[in-house]
Amino acid sequence: MTILKQLFKDNPPLQACKDEINKAFSLLHETVAAGKCVYVCGNGGSAADCQHIVGEMMKGFNKKRPVDLPPEIVIKLSPETAAHLAANLQGAMPCHSLTVETALITALCNDVSPDMIYAQQVYGYCKVGDCLISISTSGNAANVCLAAELASAMGIKTIAMTGQSGGKLAGLCDVAIKAPSNATYKVQEYHLPIYHALCAALEEVFYEN
Repeated sequence: MTILKQLFKDNPPLQACKDEINKAFSLLHETVAAGKCVYVCGNGGSAADCQHIVGEMMKGFNKKRPVDLPPEIVIKLSPETAAHLAANLQGAMPCHSLTVETALITALCNDVSPDMIYAQQVYGYCKVGDCLISISTSGNAANVCLAAELASAMGIKTIAMTGQSGGKLAGLCDVAIKAPSNATYKVQEYHLPIYHALCAALEEVFYEN
């Protein structure tokens, strides 16, 4: 895949996790091809990365991803609405961030346990065939590790994005991308081009124009 090759060319230190990045692409490709959903979770800056990933997956990234609305939908719309949707809807690769459910997250923190904020959503949302990307720079975020362990037990594909040590999270997931640093800000700086490349490579496969 040209995009992934360019990632390693532009970021030589990422050669250290080349195999894992390629394996992650394969898992994500399998998920999208099956029409399943990619879920993402993380804390702090990694939570922001989760929402960034959703933005690249759910709308055009490098491509416009034009949509042809099925006739059975078009016939139920006014001509104006149909034209507007046809001109503006973009192809989506289903992706949801578990970081955005404020009411649910605060209820779990207050009424149950803070480390349950992602595991509860994994239990409620995820189905076999889906994929969970868990992001933790240390690899030891309790809420992220708990969600990944549950997802794996449920038969959900799991990808970890961590720092060099991998922490507990790396051992819980099918694939662990360990950015070659243990400094939080450096790990986050490596994570950005990694997930950009993964999203762009998926788009290249599923959207020709």
